[in-house]
Amino acid sequence: MPRLRLALNQIDSTVGDIDGNAESVLRWTRHSAEQGAHLVAFPEMTLTGYPVEDLALRSSFVEASRAALRSLAARLANEGLGEVPVVVGHLDRSATAQPRYGQPTGAPQNAAAVLHGGEVALSFAKHHLPNYGVFDEFRYFVPGDTLPVVRVRGVDVALAICEDLWQDGGRVPAARSARAGLLLSVNASPYERDKDDTRLELVGKRAQEAGCTTAYLAMTGGQDELVFDGDSIVVDRDGTVLARAPQFTEGCMVLDLDLPAADTQAPTGVVDDGLRIDRVVLSEAGQEAADTVPAGEPWRSGGRAEPLDDDEEVYSALVTGLRAYVTKNGFRSVLIGLSGGIDSALVASIACDALGAEHVYGVSMPSKYSSGHSRDDAAELARRTGLHYRTVSIEPMFDAYTGALELTGLAEENLQSRLRGTLLMALSNQEGHLVLAPGNKSELAVGYSTLYGDSVGGYGPIKDVYKTWVFRLAEWRNRAARDRGRTPPIPENSITKPPSAELRPGQVDTDSLPDYPVLDAILALYVDGDRGADEIVAAGYDRELVTRTLRMVDTAEYKRRQYPPGTKISSKGFGKDRRLPVTNRWRESD
Repeated sequence: MPRLRLALNQIDSTVGDIDGNAESVLRWTRHSAEQGAHLVAFPEMTLTGYPVEDLALRSSFVEASRAALRSLAARLANEGLGEVPVVVGHLDRSATAQPRYGQPTGAPQNAAAVLHGGEVALSFAKHHLPNYGVFDEFRYFVPGDTLPVVRVRGVDVALAICEDLWQDGGRVPAARSARAGLLLSVNASPYERDKDDTRLELVGKRAQEAGCTTAYLAMTGGQDELVFDGDSIVVDRDGTVLARAPQFTEGCMVLDLDLPAADTQAPTGVVDDGLRIDRVVLSEAGQEAADTVPAGEPWRSGGRAEPLDDDEEVYSALVTGLRAYVTKNGFRSVLIGLSGGIDSALVASIACDALGAEHVYGVSMPSKYSSGHSRDDAAELARRTGLHYRTVSIEPMFDAYTGALELTGLAEENLQSRLRGTLLMALSNQEGHLVLAPGNKSELAVGYSTLYGDSVGGYGPIKDVYKTWVFRLAEWRNRAARDRGRTPPIPENSITKPPSAELRPGQVDTDSLPDYPVLDAILALYVDGDRGADEIVAAGYDRELVTRTLRMVDTAEYKRRQYPPGTKISSKGFGKDRRLPVTNRWRESD
């Protein structure tokens, strides 16, 4: 059997930074070649970043991607890397009309190419286009209609892009029909909680369907609300894991594979789902130019990273998402209003882990209703983490407003929140920090937040985290610190005391909301699961409570539309995942 050394580069790209992304491909290809790789691969749309959204509709951007691809091929050859085939995702355009999809000639395509010998040796477009959740690929792209196969060192490698594995049919069974020895899929599949288990099962199933070893290369890093966790996987034809890369970590996974030699009578023409085999021969077995592994070189296994446990995985996703948003948008520091409560404490901990405490600024903004222990808890958090800390009382501002306006009840409560929001934004303007909004998914769902108050900010790190998970993650972060012999960042009192906005005497969240475990269970069914009121009641919840909760969710849509972006960790976050009209008279509870 031919021995193929595969280098899977699990890297982070920045949308629109075509030159910077090309430099990353060049740097990691050089590293892969130094490891003796025969075939080098990069994730989906590495060259442009992913997702490009409406940038795909700009012909100037499409042409910039195409030009950069050709330039990259030439640069690789000029630097002595031309004999190593490199698979790289990019943005392309269709050369032919697609009347079936109502798209004109030149419509954009989510594509990948094989660079070799200073040229684009092979290019192909994604066949299955996702159009659910955060994906709008039917809006932007036309599908590819080929099964690309590249022969490297006498092994036929079939190529696919992300959704080509997630949907039945298409390139997976076509790879079997083409008698490929390896199926390589390049991906930019966004992270969701528990998706790593689904992904592993999927890759194993597709390998059995394709009848060959299958490599799933994934992107890492973050883009706006999306996080990419890497977790690249290689399995044999039976679905047994051969190698697995770490989550949330850039790196190059190199492994040697014994693969079947290409069939001299390998089929040509059209195979499954009308896909036409597009085969390019780059090197046969034993060709000197491709045989870069020195004699006696030890076998490279690629390693097998253990997946993170659920709590660490989610926390790592939140850290990765915040770090990517801050750094890729050019911010140097973040600002957080520290109340002494659990939400702002968790956000501060995430920020310190993502950016370093020296780049995190906290401000306590007490009012006459702020308890002494809350002030102490905020100060203790700052001491434990080492973040910058100051106190600015809002009482003089509050007195000025109430002296000019006769405010009572909710208006008086919300005024305090809005004064804090104004103060944070003023400091942001003055000092250049990005303000982080501390709201969690439970609060956002039921509208338990104040517009232009606690909802102000440029990013919401725990926007997609239910309150019960806020507590769970805070406890995990403290436990992880203790396990490492370090000081837990979050004061125990912030975790154990009853949650409260502290906008009136003795206020606690349960004055207005059900207990969070019950509330979150109902919200998970309604928001994430799209269950109706009757189904939720049938699941064992009190009808009056369900009716009240669903009404709060329905009437808070206008607030959620104005909330900043935040890291998505669930299957349905507030944003592009869940799109409901603001003006809407339908009520599940009617």
